[in-house]
Amino acid sequence: MDKKKILICDDDEGIIDVLEMIMEEVGHEVMSVNDSLKVQEVIDKVQPDLLILDLWMPRLSGQDVLRQLRSHPQHDKLPVIVISASRDGEQIATAAGADQFIAKPFDLGNIVESVDALLN
Repeated sequence: MDKKKILICDDDEGIIDVLEMIMEEVGHEVMSVNDSLKVQEVIDKVQPDLLILDLWMPRLSGQDVLRQLRSHPQHDKLPVIVISASRDGEQIATAAGADQFIAKPFDLGNIVESVDALLN
């Protein structure tokens, strides 16, 4: 399997740590950002193959981050998995343009399967 670049954006460092560990364990290169205002800048710099994005974040919501990405021609095709504990998370994520939604708390196997499916 080719090593793919995955960007994780979540304001919860614990979630970032777990996702980084799992994604690296299955052979991906992982970068993370805990400030949603910096996501676009990091995407421009590292050109990830996939984004895992939390919906509920301070300053700029994941929904708004995703809408900005989808309106940017260079990033409108970037696969995005939205994760959230929100009851309405799936509807919000879908409306904003997510490729997939995974509810928190999530099963790590489910995350790996979703990432593999979107990258292949």
